[in-house]
Amino acid sequence: MLAVAVRIRSAVAADSPAAAAVVRAVFDEYGFTWEERGYHADLLNVETSFASFFVAELDGRVVGTAGLSQHGSLERLYVVPEARGAGVGSALLAAVADEARSCGHTRLEIWSDKRFEDAHRLYQRLGATVVGERVHDDPDSSHEWGLVLDL
Repeated sequence: MLAVAVRIRSAVAADSPAAAAVVRAVFDEYGFTWEERGYHADLLNVETSFASFFVAELDGRVVGTAGLSQHGSLERLYVVPEARGAGVGSALLAAVADEARSCGHTRLEIWSDKRFEDAHRLYQRLGATVVGERVHDDPDSSHEWGLVLDL
């Protein structure tokens, strides 16, 4: 695989449609329910819905997203299938972890659908540990792992 330059930047409101498209692509890939004005309403304005939100760009195209909640949890880390394996997820997670540290958080809480095995390997490779599981109150009642990454 050729080395590609991933650009991670803070998102602005104008990035919201592209960010939603990334998340929707992954939801479609896994057959999850899409609720633009319900469960996914936080993507209508990524600049104001999160404490911080980042997008990843390859060749000027938004291919990944990740956010930080006010209470210090990783939110909406998604990478489109064709950009996986290029370091996009790692770069996004690093940006969120750095932001969490700068906000005074000492741990990053992560909840992730159990089917996202590649994401779990990424989290654990970077030091996250599984601390629990739950059935989420999303439209699909997703079964999720809870992880914690000490910062």
